[in-house]
Amino acid sequence: MMTFNCLTIFPEMFSAFTGTSLCEKAITKQLVEIGMVNIRDYTEDKHNRVDDYPFGGGAGMLFMPQPLFDSFDMLEKKYAGKRCLNVYMSPAGKTLTQEAARRFAGYDVLNILCGHYEGVDQRVLDHCIDEEVSIGDYVLTGGELPAMVLMDCVMRYVPGVLSNDESVSEESFSGNLLEYPQYTRPSSFRGLEVPEVLLSGHHKNIAAWQRQQALLKTLRERPELLQQAELSDSDRAFLEKSQNRT
Repeated sequence: MMTFNCLTIFPEMFSAFTGTSLCEKAITKQLVEIGMVNIRDYTEDKHNRVDDYPFGGGAGMLFMPQPLFDSFDMLEKKYAGKRCLNVYMSPAGKTLTQEAARRFAGYDVLNILCGHYEGVDQRVLDHCIDEEVSIGDYVLTGGELPAMVLMDCVMRYVPGVLSNDESVSEESFSGNLLEYPQYTRPSSFRGLEVPEVLLSGHHKNIAAWQRQQALLKTLRERPELLQQAELSDSDRAFLEKSQNRT
């Protein structure tokens, strides 16, 4: 079982996520556990505050170090002997990728700090956080939504979570290629036809078509991914031919 712990001041935001769809099924099967750590439960402030003004001035407030240090201390003791990773969801972090999600899934416990206000006291980042992770170059009100994105992405790599484990390897960004186009019934809809090769039943031809379509889609939408993709000589010849046509 893989465990996710979300350090947050808004644990109620996660109820819909944990109670529906893939996440609910993974929890029910006891493949994934998601815990909430309410940061306010660890503050020593008599008014239950977890934030304060930054030294040197500046807009907004920062999470104070004490509640967060104590929260991480608790998790460290609780999961002693487990392979743990402490992550801070931040627009300043490294962008989440499929490769990173696969790597994160190799840990026993992922502790995710959901930021708020203008950020977190730097001492927390220096001494409690292993990695800062971003879901994109934009700013949100807090880290709760990014934490859900991260968990959804990572738990797909936990064995048994997906009904067909092969589907992970065929999804977009696996092997640094986007996913090929897919179709379902009916084969003809409003004059729009499913490619004939997919109806042929010839598995080798279908696989070749899917590979070429994935290459074309990546070339068109995300050409920078091709620089890191594992390409065969035939892949390169196909791409060169396709580029010459445009």
